[in-house]
Amino acid sequence: IPVIMLTSRDSCEDIIDGLDMGADDYLPKPFDPDILIARIRSKINRPPIPVENLIIDRQTGLLSVQNFQSEAKRELFRAARSGKTGCLAYCELNEMPRLKERLGDRANREISEQVSIVLQETSHPLDIFGHDPSGKFLILIPETDQNECKKYLNELSDNLSSLNFFADAESVRLTPIIGFTLFEKEKGFEEVDEKTQIALEYARSQMDLEPKIYNDEAKRTVEKIRQTTQHIRSLSPISQFFQDTRTLFQFLITTVMYMVIPFLMYWFLDRIGADITPVVYYIIVVALLMTAIIIWIEGFLSLKEKHPPEIPGLEYPQASAIIAAYMPNEAYTILDTIKHFLELDYPNNLQIILAYNTPKPLPVEKTLQQLAKKDPRLMLLKVEGSESKSQNVNAAIAHVTGEFVGIFDADHHPQKDAFMRAWRWLAESCDIVQGHCLVRNHDASFISRMVAVEFEAIYAVSHPGRTRLYGFGIFGGSNGFWKTELLRQTRMHGFMLTEDIDSSMRVTEEGAIIVTDPLLVSRELAPGTIKALWHQRMRWAQGWFQVSLEHFMNAIRSKRLTPRQKLGAVYLLVWRELYPWISAQMFPIIAFWAVKYNGLDELDWLIPVFILTSLFTLSVGPGQALFAYLKSEKEIKDHKGWFWQYLLFSSIFYTEFKNVIARIAQIKEIMGERSWRITPRTNKP
Repeated sequence: IPVIMLTSRDSCEDIIDGLDMGADDYLPKPFDPDILIARIRSKINRPPIPVENLIIDRQTGLLSVQNFQSEAKRELFRAARSGKTGCLAYCELNEMPRLKERLGDRANREISEQVSIVLQETSHPLDIFGHDPSGKFLILIPETDQNECKKYLNELSDNLSSLNFFADAESVRLTPIIGFTLFEKEKGFEEVDEKTQIALEYARSQMDLEPKIYNDEAKRTVEKIRQTTQHIRSLSPISQFFQDTRTLFQFLITTVMYMVIPFLMYWFLDRIGADITPVVYYIIVVALLMTAIIIWIEGFLSLKEKHPPEIPGLEYPQASAIIAAYMPNEAYTILDTIKHFLELDYPNNLQIILAYNTPKPLPVEKTLQQLAKKDPRLMLLKVEGSESKSQNVNAAIAHVTGEFVGIFDADHHPQKDAFMRAWRWLAESCDIVQGHCLVRNHDASFISRMVAVEFEAIYAVSHPGRTRLYGFGIFGGSNGFWKTELLRQTRMHGFMLTEDIDSSMRVTEEGAIIVTDPLLVSRELAPGTIKALWHQRMRWAQGWFQVSLEHFMNAIRSKRLTPRQKLGAVYLLVWRELYPWISAQMFPIIAFWAVKYNGLDELDWLIPVFILTSLFTLSVGPGQALFAYLKSEKEIKDHKGWFWQYLLFSSIFYTEFKNVIARIAQIKEIMGERSWRITPRTNKP
């Protein structure tokens, strides 16, 4: 039983003594009753004993692993004595690793609670259930035979695959993977556990919703899988070391390039009587000031709302939507997305093409086929051999019937009138319109909240401001609407990591007009962990660098671009790639001055130009947060504290985090390391 001490003795020594005597909490008087209630509730929810010693798993109400194993060992002993067979089964959910990578343990907790209810509602009186913290469900069925066990597990699999599970208000569909074995006279739990694990791995390799029993076929298949996996991992020690430390090595290369080499250059030139640091310092100051001024200008330009033209008697043509999906990654959210698209408002026919690729058949495909039979607007296009979004989009273009087409990732939920608003732009004033991507899983984690604010700064401020400043916009890959004929002529280049930016530059160089509409909203899912964010932004940064190398000279030579647009291309393709290096040059200069003048305390930090430029440059962060708040959608704006958190987060960590990624991405591209890391999707709204 948790113990909370309530006392008027409030000195540090008294508090320490109370906790040392065994109290779980210590609350000096006077105390707030609400705080006391909250602490009591906290202690009840978090028992003061090691988790491994808990009888019940607190997430699910099922047995903890240790206690489940104890029950299983007792049942094995009874089975050996009585000669009656029993069954041990393990169940895991195929989508959970990707959910956890994006959401963390929150996804495991929310889904596991709901699955545990299904298990207990469909159980027999003697069945015993447990839950592994990794997300695996443990099922012990005493006194059963193979037919009864298989029938029960089939029913369980059908239930789990057909039900909608919820994370807050949004539903997801899950793919259960179940392996089981029968036991009667096995030597011990370890033997039964290994057989069940083999059956589970076999079921994972098939992923056909059929529970798999341990047998010779399962054993042979899993042995081959394990050998293949081991062979892939069996690199030479040197190769393995390089594989594991490649990004760290690239980080060290960038550090040497922006810090060590400039420092040594300044030191060497100073030794021969040519101290260039004052000149370099002023160049850097001017560069930082220019960038800060441009960011402020973009912010002010974004404040004026611009709506699509009002065209009397406008007729709406047939329209198409292409939803590109890598199905294993999107399987548990795709049904919700398709249903959302089928409910969009559009006065004419809206064709919905789901262009997807998958390495193996998935149960969700049958459900999608049933949906397509019910609603002829939905077209399923399985792109055989596809390895990228660009291939899926290109394959879908041949089937498009609409006069214009919206391109979306599989996690996007556009606003109800998205296609009508987009056509009002496309009918007269432009060739492509890029909308506002709004994060809908902002409650998933701290990272997703920060990305939600960042997206407001990008899509509600930077994109419209930059479009008005330079006279051209950017197609961002999703929630973008194209005239169909232009999309057919352009296509997507699969060899580019950011095929969307590449296509934007190609059409812009040919004179096409791209506008940005921050009021054309589609809600998407953001990364929820720092790891997922790192991989996503690394792909973006390397893709932008590829586009810069490919298109800078083409943009400058283009006869269709105005001088203003060419200046924008220089800023977008050249300056944004140089800036992460230039902005870091203050470090080697200050380090050199500290060495030259025998310490940082010997430097004159009160130089007016240093103070003024530093203040103005530092004002960019608060300015961006303010503009993002002013232009953000209500569901984000209602959380004022998030903008303060983002200001602190970006100032202390996030800005340099993105600069580090940008520098490493350039090294990866130069070294020829190009890989598409799928961004894990989550179901959190």
